[in-house]
Amino acid sequence: MLEPRTHRNNSDIRPVCFSFELGHHANGSCVARFGETTVLCTARIENRVPPHVRGTGVGWLTAEYAMLPNATHERIGRMKSLDNGRSKEISRLIGRTLRSVCALGMLGSRQILIDCDVLHADGGTRTTAINGSFIALYRALASINRAETVLHSSVAAISCALMCKQLRLDPDYSEDSTADADANFVFSSTGGLVEVQVTAEGAPIKPQLLSDMMQLAAKSCGKITALQTKALGLDADHFRRKD
Repeated sequence: MLEPRTHRNNSDIRPVCFSFELGHHANGSCVARFGETTVLCTARIENRVPPHVRGTGVGWLTAEYAMLPNATHERIGRMKSLDNGRSKEISRLIGRTLRSVCALGMLGSRQILIDCDVLHADGGTRTTAINGSFIALYRALASINRAETVLHSSVAAISCALMCKQLRLDPDYSEDSTADADANFVFSSTGGLVEVQVTAEGAPIKPQLLSDMMQLAAKSCGKITALQTKALGLDADHFRRKD
């Protein structure tokens, strides 16, 4: 039986907060909160690049994602969190997502290192990490006066779950862990679809259901983009104008 949500509809995202109280040693940082899920995102700029782009004059961006030992109900060892396949897969996802909206040729021979540390996990850690990482990235690039030349749009991410034939946006852990299917979506602020990850936990899902999920996610990503823009103190149409 599908239990009713408390204080929000199936199409609502959890309360969102982007703050800047941690990570002052980095070039840019953000603490992103979606409900109880909390991720510290930092961006550091280094005047060096990895071997595969050395000598090209093109910069690079990479990301690392990990859960702190007590981010979940059971303690996770630090090395286990860094070395497991899930963390590596999410690290690559964050890097791909952010690179998709960067003109790396405008960065010069610099590398940006994104670190996402999950402080508290309650579902949607990868999407929360992407949303906070974009803010950290923008702030880092702004610190060297490169934000407007390197970033041609912003990115936002959200998850959607199927439970008892109903779609639930931005599920928390209790919802996501019992879902019949779940999907993660990443959109650019100009409406482009950056990435989709879909898993059917039970029976295969039909294409129309995926389309419904995508439409719901697209609307919510627009709202997240507005919250990111506000947190950065920018004009409401700032990223949409860059298409």
